[in-house]
Amino acid sequence: MSWKRWLVTLLSFGLMLGISAWVVAPHWPAGGMPWLAWPVHAAALATVTAEIVTRAFKIQASARACRIPLSFGTALRVCLAGDFAAAITPARSGAEPARFLVLAESGTGAAQRVLVLFLELFLEMWSLVLVCSVLAVLFAGRGASTGGLLALVGGYSTVVLGAGAAGWLLSRRNANGPPPAWARSLGLKAPRWRAVQRTLRSLREAVASLRSAKVGLMLLAFGGSVLHVLCKVATLPILVFLGDPAFPRTMDTLAPLVLWPLALFYGGVVVPAPGGGGFIEGAFAATLSTAMPAGIFVAALLWWRFYTFYLYILIGGLAAGDAALRALRPAPASPSS
Repeated sequence: MSWKRWLVTLLSFGLMLGISAWVVAPHWPAGGMPWLAWPVHAAALATVTAEIVTRAFKIQASARACRIPLSFGTALRVCLAGDFAAAITPARSGAEPARFLVLAESGTGAAQRVLVLFLELFLEMWSLVLVCSVLAVLFAGRGASTGGLLALVGGYSTVVLGAGAAGWLLSRRNANGPPPAWARSLGLKAPRWRAVQRTLRSLREAVASLRSAKVGLMLLAFGGSVLHVLCKVATLPILVFLGDPAFPRTMDTLAPLVLWPLALFYGGVVVPAPGGGGFIEGAFAATLSTAMPAGIFVAALLWWRFYTFYLYILIGGLAAGDAALRALRPAPASPSS
């Protein structure tokens, strides 16, 4: 990334830490640092591991369903590179370029890369629809914002399906030839338009290969996607229920611990600042400070953020940070520009 983007990222992370301190200060326990017992951390680490493994399995299984020879190691690096790049870029915009580069460096063809990344989003969308529909039934009338959660999933689904449909229509009409008038009005001159056309042709090939996908493997990939979403859902209840054994375990107490973090995780995509710029921490306090005992709130917020965000930066940076940073480097200027 350029120094300006690094500066924006550092400022956003500084703001995020500042808002975290402001949020937890009134709730800071008298006993000092809010540590949790080691079994709680062991359970949280197991959940993070399961989330990463099932997500990588989803990518590998969906690729092999379309006869793309993708190894589990490559699928794992695709996940982790995307996590690292998403954390340090506005609105998680760096995730797809990082994943695309890891696939390219593994020898995956251009059309196959487009298909793998689209399937990852497509399966994520439908697994969210399934999980959120079940949660809406389980927690109906329990005071949690099930309607808002379903609206969020509906918006996410509309964006994914809309992007896919628009790309498919363009690939049928504009995959060859000079830039149309609307493209020229957007500043897409011939060199850039040729790059867009290569992507459109890859998408057209990808859709054609999807028609002959192996149903059994695709169902396994969908199962992995559902499990990965459930792991995201489970993190906060694990921290709260295991961290405070006296906290009542009822559907009423479970509902906000499941629904609000899920909404924050996927709704945070629309926040332009890298890492959310403190929005996640502020929204967490606004929606969940009264949903758990005061004695566990600070520990729950800090460790939930660690296990759903900061740990992914660490693991992603160690496993695939080099690829993510290469994907985010500014493209060299062409001689004709």
